[in-house]
Amino acid sequence: MASLLHSRRGFQLMRTAGLERQLTVIRPPASRVAGLASHLRELPRYLDLLYVLTRHRVHVRYKQSALGFAWAVLQPLLLMLIFTFVFGLISGRLPSEGLPYPVFVYAAVLPWTFFSTCVSNATGSLIGHANLITKVWFPRELLPVSYVTAALFDLFIASLLLFVLMAWHEVTPGSHAWLAGPITILIAVLALSVGLFAAALQVRFRDIGLAVPLLLQVWMFLSPVVYSYDRVPEQWRLLYSLNPMAGLIDGFRRAVVQDRSPDWSLLGLSASLTLLVLPAAYVYFKSVDATLADRM
Repeated sequence: MASLLHSRRGFQLMRTAGLERQLTVIRPPASRVAGLASHLRELPRYLDLLYVLTRHRVHVRYKQSALGFAWAVLQPLLLMLIFTFVFGLISGRLPSEGLPYPVFVYAAVLPWTFFSTCVSNATGSLIGHANLITKVWFPRELLPVSYVTAALFDLFIASLLLFVLMAWHEVTPGSHAWLAGPITILIAVLALSVGLFAAALQVRFRDIGLAVPLLLQVWMFLSPVVYSYDRVPEQWRLLYSLNPMAGLIDGFRRAVVQDRSPDWSLLGLSASLTLLVLPAAYVYFKSVDATLADRM
């Protein structure tokens, strides 16, 4: 006869005929705040699963690939070449703050590619793992998070080309280069926020997966990638600065290749918006998570 040995926080340990097994019982939380707090406290227990998922993403991406890790460099490299040809040669050279245009644009394409890759992959993370979600319980947010952590590997590989370009054009990183680390973390947080929201929204509206690539293209040209933030007309800067990627990309480029202090007011606004979007996206994600298996 089965006997109850332990009951705490939804977990019950049962003993049946000398065998022990752990059952996970999912109960509705007493309140939304209490439920979210409980979920956040449980997440550190699944760091090993996050590591496995991240490693799997990287392995699958480059498995039996002829070019291997070079694929991590190709996308930002091709964008840099196209933008250099179009905006640096054909349509008239855009101001590049005294830098060679390839270095100027690649320093912005690099963080943008990281951001767009995270958002694109995270958007389809739930739909792409429908079979797993309907069979096994685990924190669903680990799926979009794993795509963000896996993209950090691509970012590291692609960053090597930036150093090559800087060495070729005799551009040396200055004393502000260390700011690239904190700014990259903010970009990852923003990408995760957008990815959580888009992934949850795609469960309800499947055409979100088709809309995201188009929206990302528009978003890129509304960010200071091919041009400098200083080129934005003064009367539009307040509205323009509400784009969190504006301050993050501008700050990254200034710190790494221009050896200039970031525009702290712009970067501070971008950081504040980023940190506000994350909890809002997580709340929406968990609201969909409650009925996720039924919607698959």
